[in-house]
Amino acid sequence: MKLKQFIQQETVLTVAAVLAVLSMFFVPPDAQYAGYIDFRTLSTLFSLMSVMAGLRRQGIFDRLGRALLARTRNTLQLVLVLVGLCFFGSMLITNDVSLLTFVPFTFVVLNRLGPDAHRSLLIPVVCMQTIAANLGSMLTPIGNPQNLYLYGKSGMSMGAFVRLMLPYTLVSLVLLLAWAAITCRKSSVVLSAGSLSAQPDAPHNRNVILLDLILFAVCLLSVIRVLPYGVAFAAVLVCTLCADRSTLRAVDYSLLLTFVAFFIFIGNLGRIPAFSGWLQELLTGREVLVAILASQITSNVPAALLLSGFTAKTEFLIIGTNLGGLGTLIASMASLISYRQIARELPQEKGRYFGLFTLSNLIFLAILLGVWFILS
Repeated sequence: MKLKQFIQQETVLTVAAVLAVLSMFFVPPDAQYAGYIDFRTLSTLFSLMSVMAGLRRQGIFDRLGRALLARTRNTLQLVLVLVGLCFFGSMLITNDVSLLTFVPFTFVVLNRLGPDAHRSLLIPVVCMQTIAANLGSMLTPIGNPQNLYLYGKSGMSMGAFVRLMLPYTLVSLVLLLAWAAITCRKSSVVLSAGSLSAQPDAPHNRNVILLDLILFAVCLLSVIRVLPYGVAFAAVLVCTLCADRSTLRAVDYSLLLTFVAFFIFIGNLGRIPAFSGWLQELLTGREVLVAILASQITSNVPAALLLSGFTAKTEFLIIGTNLGGLGTLIASMASLISYRQIARELPQEKGRYFGLFTLSNLIFLAILLGVWFILS
């Protein structure tokens, strides 16, 4: 029973592990296996997840959200803040952390507005928060795991990465603003200071917050290759163990293990000439489209890991896997965070949410594909 529960909770990790083991029958373990693992990506990902988990546990993102909401006076401003927190926040704190933090926060906020506003706003706002987190995260290398991996593999500068994804991010922002305006025409609520009154801040440790902010700066220096990634990893691990050890329990170790399993699987596939040649031929000239399609089935992180081993045009994979986060519910695994929240809190509404989410994703994906076609 525990095994079945583990497989249900960690489906991607399970599939990755099975694929890695199966590939070992074709390429038996040898000394070359060590070269499969991208330790830079793993250590940087661990460091960023540790720091973000620490800041989230200290409630810094909740306080930021409440401070912004205190200045809202109407429905449009409220929706823009809730969606904007996910869009802009995901650029720095990743799409997963953004949704883990601000979707539950949205439930609390909208519950304060009364049943009518709650009923009309909750599903569309959470839907757009999810899309916003996936779209905002594509601008920076640290916005999501596949960006961090592909950025390191490409060797491009931070500025070059941002310039590559900036047109899609700007168009996404315009689309989100238009969507917010349309939604708020259907549901208009005049807000008072009391309707969004903040709850008392949860207990927090200012010294831990300051330490995590310093460690975050160290991580950024590692990402832009000013500091060796090993230095950042050691600093985060030692400081967290000494100052905030319980935060290490909040790190998504299953994601790290998923990366390791896919590194082994991809490394072995690259040593099977028939498969390697077929996939290279399939990708040639179709990198963006293949990455988008692969993301719909496997999600964009596994798609990035798989396809990166068979093409040198990493910048096209960056575009394809980021746009590929739109579409199906599993195209970006971060999207499942919101769906699970809806299914848990409003099980009778999960069908409505799924329909709106799928339709909205396909519209955004079609428009951004048009942008790519124009730019290419």
